[in-house]
Amino acid sequence: MTVLSDASLNALPAHVARPRYDRSAIVPGIVHLGVGAFHRAHQATYVDDCLAAGETGWGIIGASLRSTDTRDAMAPQDCLYTLAVRSGQGEDLRVVGSMLSLLVAPEDPARLIDALCLPSVRVITLTVTEKAYLRNAAGGLDFSHAEIVWDLANPDQPKTIYGFLVEAILRRQAAGTPAFTVLSCDNLPANGETLRRLLLEFAKARGAGLAAHIDRSIAFPSSMVDRIVPATTDADRARISAALGVTDSWPVLTEPFCQWVIEDRFPAGRPAWERFGATMVEDVRPFEDMKLRLLNGSHSAIAYLGLLSGRETVADAFGDPAIRRFVQGLWNEAIPTLPAGLDTQTYTGRLTARYDNPALQHRTAQIANDGSQKLPQRIVATAIEQVRRNAPVDHLTLVIAAWIAACDARGRTPDAGQFSDPLDAGLATIFAVSQSAAATVTQVFDLAGFASGQAERMELQNAVIAHLETIHAAGIGAAITTVSGE
Repeated sequence: MTVLSDASLNALPAHVARPRYDRSAIVPGIVHLGVGAFHRAHQATYVDDCLAAGETGWGIIGASLRSTDTRDAMAPQDCLYTLAVRSGQGEDLRVVGSMLSLLVAPEDPARLIDALCLPSVRVITLTVTEKAYLRNAAGGLDFSHAEIVWDLANPDQPKTIYGFLVEAILRRQAAGTPAFTVLSCDNLPANGETLRRLLLEFAKARGAGLAAHIDRSIAFPSSMVDRIVPATTDADRARISAALGVTDSWPVLTEPFCQWVIEDRFPAGRPAWERFGATMVEDVRPFEDMKLRLLNGSHSAIAYLGLLSGRETVADAFGDPAIRRFVQGLWNEAIPTLPAGLDTQTYTGRLTARYDNPALQHRTAQIANDGSQKLPQRIVATAIEQVRRNAPVDHLTLVIAAWIAACDARGRTPDAGQFSDPLDAGLATIFAVSQSAAATVTQVFDLAGFASGQAERMELQNAVIAHLETIHAAGIGAAITTVSGE
């Protein structure tokens, strides 16, 4: 079968959307670090819309910082790929053309530095995951990390985002090239400010005056991104290729919902993303809080309640009336902790529609990973605020108990090994001892640092103990009924 490419675009079936612009006339204006499925389902589609509207100066040069897989699959396809938007009504296919080229940083760091130094490049975007920020336990840059040590000693052959960005900034400054804007699209709070702070720490270690130049010249707007992007399977590739009539080795699947909230600070210019659904704001933090506490918090709830109930996917779990009622109760506890002025009713309505979508097959076990790192921001912080307000925390604390029970159940249920946690070794030690729910919860709180040093810890801990006792005695269904009713 013919491969998807510029040459095969005109042969695609009429129902398949495709670039309606001359790709050869597009100029690179963005370098994206960390090309993965999420970027291709999210930022790259917004840029594709801008290109189709005549903004020809915003093509993307993508860079993989680790693997060659994406480049190897997409290079033979002229960097084209199919976006498959799935809902209960079917699947809409769209070929995206905003990616102009793909680099693999470890193969040739100099090529990526050259791309970052192009005068036409005015925005650097990142989706590199939280792990790539290389923070130490205190939240600062981990100067003991081997790759940070390497980058400081070998500035022309960097391995980290900091090494690449700082070297490019230095070279652009030396050449008199205007500074770019650095836009983090990673799922961590205040991502722009976090990246700025860490990059300045690295720059100070590189040399005097550099940090001052960055502080003066480079903007780091924060952004909030949201779209569910399940892993692409071989069956997906076969189905999509058959629908196209050409082979696409690297399609990406997603849902109809897509959100991008961006602080509007781009001194060197930007695409008109707001024309295609992005929300440009002065401060992204209220939107981050809403997503963290309503979307991410309920996602964790659905994951752990679903796993304990034998539900494999979000749609399957949310289809259980008891879990659906529980999620509404969780939202009722979380909403009062959010900043005023947010349209939470519309937002939770959209979340309900997303969770009901059976087409995505978003696995509860996938969401359940790394609970000890996610729950402090998604659930524990919200519960602390509720306790301070003398308000209910029944639903919030049951999520913590369900996480503990789900972690404990691994190895003794069909769900064994389906998800993991950075604290698995310590958790296994706790669960290996037959003891009361009170002893287990106390030790887990100590291990995970939940509400550490907070006056509200004991009240939260006691609520979690009561829930865990119910789960052990009567099962998760009874625990849900206790807090949510029939």
